[in-house]
Amino acid sequence: MPDRTLHIICPGDIQQLTGGYGYLRRLVAGLRDRGDAVVVHELPGPHPFVDDPSRNAADAMMAAIPDGGRVLIDGLALPVAAHAIWVDRYRLRFAALVHHPLHLENGLSPEQADTLFRIERDALAHMRHVIVPSQATMRGVIDLSVPAAHITIAHPGTDPADPATGSGGADGPVILCVATLTPRKGHLVLIDALARLRHRPWRLHLVGSDARHPGQAAAIARAVAGHGLADRVRMMGELSGPALEAEWRAADLFTLVSFHEGYGMVAADALKRGLPCIVSDAGGLAEVVPPTAGALVPPGDAAALAAAFDRLLADPAALAAAHQGAIRAGEKLPTWQNSVSLIRDALSGMVVSGESDRTRA
Repeated sequence: MPDRTLHIICPGDIQQLTGGYGYLRRLVAGLRDRGDAVVVHELPGPHPFVDDPSRNAADAMMAAIPDGGRVLIDGLALPVAAHAIWVDRYRLRFAALVHHPLHLENGLSPEQADTLFRIERDALAHMRHVIVPSQATMRGVIDLSVPAAHITIAHPGTDPADPATGSGGADGPVILCVATLTPRKGHLVLIDALARLRHRPWRLHLVGSDARHPGQAAAIARAVAGHGLADRVRMMGELSGPALEAEWRAADLFTLVSFHEGYGMVAADALKRGLPCIVSDAGGLAEVVPPTAGALVPPGDAAALAAAFDRLLADPAALAAAHQGAIRAGEKLPTWQNSVSLIRDALSGMVVSGESDRTRA
């Protein structure tokens, strides 16, 4: 009887509060709820540009997995595991969960982007299957020379959520943005856009870690001060549990204006709460948020973003229509049970005979 244990390679602590780590946590929990054996291996970083101790740790961890073991590697861990993948490419059965291609991250130099592109392409060549969250990420993975037949789209699931009740509007509607403070998330574009709407009442709450990109939080704070918006913009830091839920409950609008997103789980969370959404038409976000739920704008276009906000802030009827559109979109989103089932089925083919292994090699 072949060993059906699934070994998941996670880039660091799986409890980190980002969509990608949330996806991993729900996958692990969902598989274990079905009685599957899952072992999570947390690899040291930094990620994705790793050092020799991290690579050595990945080599040792991979070497300890029994022959023929099934290994699902989070895309952010591909660089740290690249050498181990090459060494064990015939001994283990590899799959990857790619949230979005790493070389598309904002703020990379051309040399860094090229290095990540080559690492991802070469590592993915040894994967028996690749799981992606969206059509957009699937296209990115195909660009990394992975055949479409080896890719499964498993949209992240959603949970039931209480509808947002709103802020009450005494000091203007609250616009909520939940995103780590990194260049890819487009906070500076958001500040620029809202600075053009001083004549409208609004408040902006930025929820997200300031520790993932040195200097980005300071750049955002400078932009807020430079536009004279200190009384309207609150940087809340990273929140979870009841504190985050309180922000969701008191919001009137949601926004996420990333330059690229593999999917946009937080936008799906907003739709489940009936929040009108103004997001960038970037990567997988357009697959999550329909125009009827608010607006989609080109990434990096502050003028278009300001116009989208102006339309909803100035017209209560348009805001109410977007609210109804968000409710309808939220009702169509998949559950985590659906998502886990898709991934489980895709990975089930990795338990194969030795003859099939030799054919693959």
